[in-house]
Amino acid sequence: MSDFATDLAAERRAAARLLLASPLVTPETHPDGFPLIRRHADELARRFNQMLGYRLVVESGFARLHKAGLGRDAGRRLERRSGAPFTPRTYAYLALILSTLVTAPEQLLLSEVVARTRAAAAEAGIDLSEPNRAVERRAMVAALKQLMAWQVLAEDEGSVDTYAENDEAEALVTIDREIARRLVSGPIGKAATAEELIEWAAAPGHAGPRHYVRRRLLETPVVYIDDLTGEQSDWLRRNQRREQRTFEELFGLDTEIRAEGVALLDPAGELSDLEFPGTGTVPWAALLLVERLVELLTPDGSTAGLPIPDGLIDTVLRELIERHRKAWSTQLTDAPELLRGAVVDLLHRMRLIAPADPPDEPTTGWMLMAAAARYAPEVTT
Repeated sequence: MSDFATDLAAERRAAARLLLASPLVTPETHPDGFPLIRRHADELARRFNQMLGYRLVVESGFARLHKAGLGRDAGRRLERRSGAPFTPRTYAYLALILSTLVTAPEQLLLSEVVARTRAAAAEAGIDLSEPNRAVERRAMVAALKQLMAWQVLAEDEGSVDTYAENDEAEALVTIDREIARRLVSGPIGKAATAEELIEWAAAPGHAGPRHYVRRRLLETPVVYIDDLTGEQSDWLRRNQRREQRTFEELFGLDTEIRAEGVALLDPAGELSDLEFPGTGTVPWAALLLVERLVELLTPDGSTAGLPIPDGLIDTVLRELIERHRKAWSTQLTDAPELLRGAVVDLLHRMRLIAPADPPDEPTTGWMLMAAAARYAPEVTT
């Protein structure tokens, strides 16, 4: 391969990786990467559509990669700056505000945004509590801040943060209606209910298992064979070596293939929105916990959906708190139930543990999954 061809492939790989990590790219958010995406827009659009069924829109002021859904209980949640996940009410505010912005003037006062949002809620039959309630204002501010992070809104005068504490606070915001119109990816026009929207958004279309499995590989930490249908698992087994080369060529990802499933690994550590292993009390405690669970439950280091005995997670976490109390967050070590919840949530999202109960039933126990074996303690002599 010539130097020119090598450079061209490297540029396209860098642009594709940027879009995977940040599906909305603007010159302000990525001054170096955005020109790269525009330069290779046609080829990137072709590749994303052919390989994943994703639609890429590139305009003069932004690039938007419309990803597909992953189905029920497989999406990525939004979080506030504190790390707390969005509540259903915050999601409702986000959708309602966005629905009013696509036809709004270029600039609006915050009070007008509030009025338009409440009018949209009334039209949709959504009952919002009184706007002077602090919980309502905080939910709305969280939604507004998310829209600012997505470049849909920008503060011109004042700050939307002040509205969280004062319902009479005012601010002037500027709206990018083009980004607002391109933000939603799901086929809203086809769905009459939220369940239908989730189903339609995840539908692989004519590509069948090819698109579905590739999306799962790219967007989740690990894909277990048991999570796939017979048709999907057959396709993956037949094509896994070819897919391994494709993911390396297009996205610079390594593929780890095991009997239990397949995981894509990013040597650069840039593409995941989940930091694990990572810094901070929760990632540190989660790593130590999963190491200890593997050590206790699978001395030979092999795991395949093993039940975690009742109380073992709490016992191990208590031991870890005593051992690392001085180095960990006092807020979490003084409230073990909060630490446990955060740690279990992180391990679940990393697909290292999974609920032992059926999806539609309350979780009463956990299973240690095969990928946890990657974090088995190293023994040295």
